[in-house]
Amino acid sequence: MSTLNTEGQEHAALLNFLSKLGLEKYYPNKLSLRSLLEINKHSIHEEVVRSVEDIPWCFLRKLLKINAECRNCTRLPNNEDEEENNDLFDPDFDTADDSGEDNEVNPLDLIAALFLCADSFLQQEMALKMSMCQFSVPLVLPHGNVSQCTLMQWALREIVKEWCPHTLSESRGFVEDNIVQADIPIYSFVRLKNCSSSKSQVLNHVLSRGQQNHNFFIHRDMEGGALKRKIANGLVEVCWYLPCGRENLDVFPEPVAVANLRGDICESLTQFTFLFQVSTATFVFLDKVEETEKKILTSLQDVKSKLFLVVNHKKGNDKEDMMSVKVILKELDLPKTSVKTKDPGVNSAELSQKVCAVIKKSLSDVKNKTCILNMHDKAVELGLSLDETKADEQKKAVEEILDGIEVQNITEYKKQQLPLQGDNWKRLSQLEKEECRLKEAGDSAIEDYKSQLQAEKKEIAEKQRKQKLSKGMESFIETLSKSDKEERDFLLKLMKFKFNSHSRDKLTVLRKEFKEQFKQKNTENITVLDQALMDSSLGLEHYMREMGLIYEFSLQSQHTADGITHLPSLAAEMLLDGYSLELLDGDASNIPERWVTDVLMELHKKVGEKSRLLVLTVLGVQSTGKSTLLNTMFGAQFPVSSGRCTRGAYMLFCKVGEEMQRQQNCDFVVLIDTEGLKSPDMEQLMESYEHDNQLATFVIGLSDVTIINLSMENSTEMKDVLQISAHAFLRMKQIGKKPVCHFVHQNVAQVSAHTKTITERKHLLDQLNEMTKIAAEMEKQPSIHAFTDVNEL
Repeated sequence: MSTLNTEGQEHAALLNFLSKLGLEKYYPNKLSLRSLLEINKHSIHEEVVRSVEDIPWCFLRKLLKINAECRNCTRLPNNEDEEENNDLFDPDFDTADDSGEDNEVNPLDLIAALFLCADSFLQQEMALKMSMCQFSVPLVLPHGNVSQCTLMQWALREIVKEWCPHTLSESRGFVEDNIVQADIPIYSFVRLKNCSSSKSQVLNHVLSRGQQNHNFFIHRDMEGGALKRKIANGLVEVCWYLPCGRENLDVFPEPVAVANLRGDICESLTQFTFLFQVSTATFVFLDKVEETEKKILTSLQDVKSKLFLVVNHKKGNDKEDMMSVKVILKELDLPKTSVKTKDPGVNSAELSQKVCAVIKKSLSDVKNKTCILNMHDKAVELGLSLDETKADEQKKAVEEILDGIEVQNITEYKKQQLPLQGDNWKRLSQLEKEECRLKEAGDSAIEDYKSQLQAEKKEIAEKQRKQKLSKGMESFIETLSKSDKEERDFLLKLMKFKFNSHSRDKLTVLRKEFKEQFKQKNTENITVLDQALMDSSLGLEHYMREMGLIYEFSLQSQHTADGITHLPSLAAEMLLDGYSLELLDGDASNIPERWVTDVLMELHKKVGEKSRLLVLTVLGVQSTGKSTLLNTMFGAQFPVSSGRCTRGAYMLFCKVGEEMQRQQNCDFVVLIDTEGLKSPDMEQLMESYEHDNQLATFVIGLSDVTIINLSMENSTEMKDVLQISAHAFLRMKQIGKKPVCHFVHQNVAQVSAHTKTITERKHLLDQLNEMTKIAAEMEKQPSIHAFTDVNEL
């Protein structure tokens, strides 16, 4: 009965806390990522906390922009009695008085509340962005729907990390892996009762290099950290230390996961037991051991080399406290080396060195490592729920769609499963361009040459129409069509994870071969491997492209034709759900016009013909962070990293709130993400300049606003891009369109940068003006003398 009462009290405390923050209507798991991405006055102005109910939204918006200051917006500003409130400085923070806390919240409570209210996909995005800010992320979440703790496997699936263990440092190799799949030893840290030593501060010192100290874990000396926790006790957070491969910089030679249980282990026995069983070692922070804790510790099995006691010496009852530690040490048959003490004169940094030494020694003896995905059985055995079970049905569907991918070369797999985007499609694209330009007509009569091109086009199109639907694509379209929104989201996420994991494995092998051939200076093999690296890219965009081409060519079978008429409607729904649509095929430099047109027409119908658009495009040299810039500005999810750069052009729709619709005269902002200009790969494999010219002219022609992205403070790398852009903007002026252009300098951190780069900016403007004059002469527009005559800066 007492357990039921405790659970009832915890649930009431949770509901009260959610009500305080205005989140009760979103519990459980009703807050979606899509609802946060609407462009409104809150999302475009600086986040200001005017009431306690503003706190969650301020935190989320800053977090989605990867602003590491998000944890500071947990209180109302300008508390007049702030200096008089001494409760914040009470060392016994778990028993601090609740008075004066109505206008602020503990950051851990806020994080726990938002994860409980977020749906599966927002949880993933939050965990990813927290990891990018170098924050710890939830591993076990308390207060689930049925008073169960939840192991957060699905929520952490988006996190991909790179590291260089010292075993690979000489070869300059690295490991890239999804953090839930990586076999990394985990070290757990827990506390008994109100231990006066700050466990989280010690952990921050353990994970930080030298004098640098980063707040991976929230602790009592941070803003809001001293407030009494309402709902976060029982939360287990995890953070990773990943070596860079340099002994003089690395804290540990191998990757290490650190788990931190919030609250007393007596109140979170399930979490403690789970952590002890999955961990390489467990550190218990304590002042003394009383009877209840003694029973818990003595019930553990196989504690030798797995259990370490971190004892805080206090003045007063020091002898009595140490005697209780000695008793438990004897009963557990632990060696004296299993006890680490902190004397009154020792600070957290010095204690952390002792903890580091234990972990380093333990790492050399680790035999069995485990990954988070393999914690499934242990979690179920102890009664924890799993957030991954929601995706079980879609996992089977993904296996069916991607059947055979593990045993096949990616290039061969694409030829079999995605045949329409192969050589025939690329040749058809070339023919369509040649039909417009007639560059290779030679001495042939123009009409005869055109007829020849049209005949070849017709022949290829016929072959494309006769192409049978592959088993994988048939399964993909069928599953996608029958799924509701949540099922579809799970399916596409799982496919993305599978693709990225598979691509990482294959690309690692190819890069190793490329490295060897580069050392041997074998030009022929380097070119072959270059092409193989490009061909080994496989992602969800390839399946969506194939779906578009199936519709574009309208396969001959009447049965099949009936099954494809709904595809534009399906793609339009996905656009509204926040997925991007390929506008320009980067491999073939072609646009499936019928497909794109019909998808946009369907979208127009679905939004009640309220589809006024503001189109924003980003252009720049490869690897200057164009996709990342859009993702950070708008919370978009254009693919980044995973060894695959953006190819072609993709568009994504961001809904504009009603109030902003009236002000901005648009219903949606359309983001267009493009592949990088001046790509080294493209330069070796095809006519790079012509390709870049086509791409820039195309996307600038579509756009109302163009962002030209510069990396660092050097504009010389953009000379060719500026020349291309000047021609494109000039042609836009000819048709009466004058888009806005912004030049964005990234990674310029110095406060003096704006002043010191005056000369550089003047040189950039001079270049722009000069190239505009040249372009104007070529376009026979002598009245144009400067770039500002063509476009706004």
